Amino acid sequence: MPVTHDPEHLIGLFNKLFLGTFNCRLVRGGEEPLYRPAVGQGDHHQLRFAHGFFASALHEIAHWCIAGTERRQQQDFGYWYEPKRDQLRQTEFERMEARPQGLEWVFSDAAGFVFQPSIDNLELDADPAPFLRQVAQARQDWLNQGLPAQAVIFRQALAGFYQT
Repeated sequence: MPVTHDPEHLIGLFNKLFLGTFNCRLVRGGEEPLYRPAVGQGDHHQLRFAHGFFASALHEIAHWCIAGTERRQQQDFGYWYEPKRDQLRQTEFERMEARPQGLEWVFSDAAGFVFQPSIDNLELDADPAPFLRQVAQARQDWLNQGLPAQAVIFRQALAGFYQT
């Protein structure tokens, strides 16, 4: 029987693991992903992934796992985002994105899901190979040096759920 990669599974796993302990809820979002910290008593932090895509959820969870306590108090963890970037800004984006995408790849493996790296800039005609090497190296670094504590927990939950 083929495995289905339904984002509802990720929502259920993440919320079961982290809603009570970190007050963070994974939710489907619209056009763009967004992390929104809680704003008041009884509110939850929200980790929104784009379009209900499984890969987008894994990617945003990777960002959340990497972000420390301070960054989790800032909208979008305090990162900048520009959909259209020149080569200089693209290089900076790739430098910042290699580690989250490397962790996303680790999660994808645990879920038996095919990882697809993203340069996230279709307007720039650039060779993606250097970025792909950075992501592959980041994945290997995570595996060799260890994952953040929340990533260990989530990876184990994925592997158990998808029986990988």
